[in-house]
Order: sequence, then C-alpha cells, then structure tokens
Amino acid sequence: MQYPSAFTSSTDVKKLVYELTPLLATSIVINNVQPVLSGVAIGAGWQALVAYVNVGCYYIFGVPLGLILGYKLDLGVKDIWYGMLSGTVLRTLILFWMIYKINWNEELSIAVDRIRQWGGHSKDHVRHA
Repeated sequence: MQYPSAFTSSTDVKKLVYELTPLLATSIVINNVQPVLSGVAIGAGWQALVAYVNVGCYYIFGVPLGLILGYKLDLGVKDIWYGMLSGTVLRTLILFWMIYKINWNEELSIAVDRIRQWGGHSKDHVRHA
C-alpha cells in the first residue's frame, strides 16, 4: 500500500504528497540538528543571540521568502515550504558556525569560576582540559 492512499483517493493529492515527501524528510533532519545546536549555544550563555538568530532567519527571512515564492510568484505550496525550510537551514548553519567558533577552553574556565563562586570545588566537579 502506498501511504497517501490511506488518507485520500485523489490522484492530485497523492502526487503532491509524493512531491513534498523529500521536503518533509529534509525538514525532519534539519529540525533534529538545529535544537541541539541551539541548546549548546544557549548553554554557552548566548540566549539573546540565539533568539535573534531564530527570529531573523525564520520569521524575517524564511517565512517572507516562502510567502513571496508561494503567493506573489504563484509557485504554490512546495515553494512556500522551500522558503520556510531555507530559513531553518540558514538558522542551522549560523548556529553551527557559532558553535564551531566557541573557545571551549575559555568556556571551561568560565564554568570553573562559576563553580568556585558558588562554593563548589572545581577539582572534584570538572576535569581540566
């Protein structure tokens, strides 16, 4: 059985589902990577920057691009999805670049200082790099 048949008998809808399936698969992969990168950046103390990246890439770039492609240029649902997905891909690339540029030794020093400030013993809690 082909999966669109479980939901519709329309050949047009089935065809569209098959055309959109690669976009769905790509969206699933990207939307599994991006939250991990966001979490690392937020853990590094860049909450505000991550919020700006999210808003800028998705709501200022991706959604408007999708709306322009889909409605202004009358390209349809596939191109609406391309626009929104491009915003998500851009967000993922920027977050990946941010994580790549983190100086992890400096982050370790900051964490050790915080542990000491809170009364902990950094030797017991953190292994130095």
